Amino acid sequence: MEDERSLSDICGGRLALHRRYYSPSCLEFCLSCPRISLRSITAVTCTVWLAAYGLFTLCENSMILSAAIFITLLGLLGYLHFVKIDHETLLIIDSLGIQMTSSYASGKESTTFIEMGKVKDVIINEAIYMQKVIYYLCILLKDPVEPHGISQVVPIFQSAKPRLDCLIEVYRSCQEILAHQKAASTSP
Repeated sequence: MEDERSLSDICGGRLALHRRYYSPSCLEFCLSCPRISLRSITAVTCTVWLAAYGLFTLCENSMILSAAIFITLLGLLGYLHFVKIDHETLLIIDSLGIQMTSSYASGKESTTFIEMGKVKDVIINEAIYMQKVIYYLCILLKDPVEPHGISQVVPIFQSAKPRLDCLIEVYRSCQEILAHQKAASTSP
């Protein structure tokens, strides 16, 4: 079963939340951000090239134009490959663990897997960001030395920055699966 909702991020931008329900013990959430617009790429490229052309007319050095083209292309490739994330996915399987995947605009994917035995809890935390209080979903990892301690806090959906209503929906589903996993591990 799959459903999709249209939501917004903390700045009012559009987000799409895809929820895939595989079984009571397996659930996947995918937050999709809008793709990069051709208008913004064109505006940045034209601005850099016009500035380079202005310098070229003053200095009459063709290396300035070549450098502007080269820097623009490298900057665009770097932005698409390392910065612009198209969608983030959270896959929860109660017997295995939690997998977080970030898919960049260039097609590159970054995946992190956390074993369920290391997960203490999934919580909604708050932080101050640009003079605002924002909420984010994070995974608390168990401390191997101290049984009741927390060794690390791993944030989820770092790039999309969804609003609280989206985080609550994901949080409740995560808590259902964690409760199912705890019930299965404590039963004989």
